[in-house]
Amino acid sequence: MANIQEIARLAGVSTATVSRVINRHPYVSDLTREKVLNIIEQLDYVPNSNAKSLKNGATKVIGVMGVTYNPLLMSLVRSFHMISQKYGFNIMLFMTDGDRDKELVALEMLRSKQVDALLCLVRTIEWDIIESYTKYGPIVTWQRLTSDTIPSVFMDQYQGYTLGLEYLYARGYRKILNVYSSKGQNTLERIRAYEDFVQKHGLKNTGFPQFHNKVTIHDGEEIARWWIEQTDKPDAISCSTDEVAAGILTEIQRSGFSVPDDVGIMGFDNTDSAHLLDLTTIHYPVDKQAENAFNIIMSMLENSASNPHPLQFRLIERKST
Repeated sequence: MANIQEIARLAGVSTATVSRVINRHPYVSDLTREKVLNIIEQLDYVPNSNAKSLKNGATKVIGVMGVTYNPLLMSLVRSFHMISQKYGFNIMLFMTDGDRDKELVALEMLRSKQVDALLCLVRTIEWDIIESYTKYGPIVTWQRLTSDTIPSVFMDQYQGYTLGLEYLYARGYRKILNVYSSKGQNTLERIRAYEDFVQKHGLKNTGFPQFHNKVTIHDGEEIARWWIEQTDKPDAISCSTDEVAAGILTEIQRSGFSVPDDVGIMGFDNTDSAHLLDLTTIHYPVDKQAENAFNIIMSMLENSASNPHPLQFRLIERKST
């Protein structure tokens, strides 16, 4: 990566002169200024606005970029913050609400050395744009991604979802309704898991709709009202998140039905909601994912090898199935 010394050498001037040009000092000739600025542009050099970073090349700040707040991501952020603090780093949180311009702000802060690295939890901007910023510092993602420049700490959603489906089958459930979140890669893997599960056990097509983009308690309440209206009811509901499962469970119980006698409910993530409501769920070890993400970032900053922990989903059996 370019520095002031390299610019000075190529321009045939002193580092002090380069510094004057960068800081727009008046006592530099127009010819010299133009020459230095051209070299800065050619080298894609970005002056560091952080004084500490100018001195030692590190801000000790890691940016964390996400689209929105939800219990699972906040648990991951909390874990990432704790391990970062343990090693003397702070985090800067960018919650963008899916605004591309806000995502670019985070990327530009990496470019201008205001953060040392970036953990990308969820994004809307294209991956090729994000990859173009990896030359400015480490970028690690929580999402499923195959990239030579952006390591991922994703977990196998196919395995996790299959674990829950096989448990429901073993408990005697056959008419399973699936509730998914977005139509991203993780959801596609869960859909594939269900299709393979149906084929493996020779189950008939239930004819139930696929619910997508359902992640909140209110979404769960809507699905519960749909379930109540059906003549041919699903005997189990496999949910995208514990919050959806919580909404379904509470609305069904308010309407006089029994869980699990009338319907089994399976959550996903093992958040506090699942614990409080005794929901059967799949444990998502985001604390260990956060640790893996931090260790990868450190290895990239220090040019050393990383050894991420192998992680697996785990079934948590409670009283909703």
